[in-house]
Amino acid sequence: MKKIYLNVAVAYIAIIQAFSQSTVPNSTVYQTRKLKVDEINLVSSYYLQAGNHSAVTGGIGTEKLSDFANMLDISFIKAGKAARVHTINLALGVDSYSSASSDQIDPYTISSASKSDLRIYPSVNWLVKDYRQHRSLGAAISLSHEYDYQSLGGNINYSKFSADNNREFNLKLQAFLDTWKVIYPIELRTIRKSDGNQEPNPAASGNKPRDFYNASFSLTQVINTRLQLSFLLDLAYQVGQLGTLYQRVYFLNKTAVVEHLPESRFKIPIGLRANYFLGDRWMLRSFYRYYSDDWGIQAHTLEIETPYKITPFISVSPFYRFYNQRGANYFAGYEQHQAAEKFYTSDYDLSGFSSHFEGLNLRFTSAQGLLGWHKLNTIELRYGHYNRSDGLNANIITTAIKLK
Repeated sequence: MKKIYLNVAVAYIAIIQAFSQSTVPNSTVYQTRKLKVDEINLVSSYYLQAGNHSAVTGGIGTEKLSDFANMLDISFIKAGKAARVHTINLALGVDSYSSASSDQIDPYTISSASKSDLRIYPSVNWLVKDYRQHRSLGAAISLSHEYDYQSLGGNINYSKFSADNNREFNLKLQAFLDTWKVIYPIELRTIRKSDGNQEPNPAASGNKPRDFYNASFSLTQVINTRLQLSFLLDLAYQVGQLGTLYQRVYFLNKTAVVEHLPESRFKIPIGLRANYFLGDRWMLRSFYRYYSDDWGIQAHTLEIETPYKITPFISVSPFYRFYNQRGANYFAGYEQHQAAEKFYTSDYDLSGFSSHFEGLNLRFTSAQGLLGWHKLNTIELRYGHYNRSDGLNANIITTAIKLK
């Protein structure tokens, strides 16, 4: 179920980005060549979470969850005339998870349909880079499907870079058109009539839309041989069914209802990234982001990673991320909401909290190949531990393999 992935996504996306390495072809010599495989990446991760504030049961109860995620992407490259390089990327992700809290949507069954699920998400990306005009243009389309959630996404992106590659401006426009299957907690799927009999709740069936639109801007500047800075700005807007209908909220009078949130949300994250080369072996990567939205959430994120080359082929990178959040206006814990409130949630992802995420990345790479296979370019192993001030904690182990 989609809500489950809130905690998984933060760690998993960061790991994917950490593994990615850009390859810039020689822009001074261009030879027309047919489309060929450039590289293949395989990423697998296992995530295990525990906590005691399940939103499914109104802010109490187990948050135990496991997720096994796998991603395969294949990049094809073609150098054409007029100094243009085309790249096509085909990706397929498959996640399999099990959630104890989701099973409480209907605790009277042996196992509800949402306790375990399979998420499949393919995507196609196209990019053309014009070295004579110093610009690039790309587009992508993606799909995502699981038991109660389907998503169709697309984006277009444009980049303009200087002749010496020391400055680059990026613009990306994204849209995701999503559909939820309506699932209510078992006891709220019927309503009591005036004569005392029960009848089906008409609100507890059907489908609900949720759409997401985002404009991302970034400017990257090489300051000198050691320092590179990037300025980041996102303008994001969500509309539709933003509350999760299988999550309970309990009022002071112990009445249970489904979570109810506004049908729109505007978000503004602003960030600064700085990479500094301390020498031939050390590098410092740092990132700061300020986040604000019209639900009342404000947050600060600080990340630091320090890659160190043990040898030309082996590097180790300790990393740390600190996050602090002021909660949404609509959050309150178990049996703390009043029935007169217009909007209400007991999802601790929307509460005020601070969190820490730390770990280590080990990377082996060689242009001549690894383990006797010349096409095996890179192997990475990454471990991270996450803990939150409300008691939520998680561990994630990831492996990544690149064939070049």
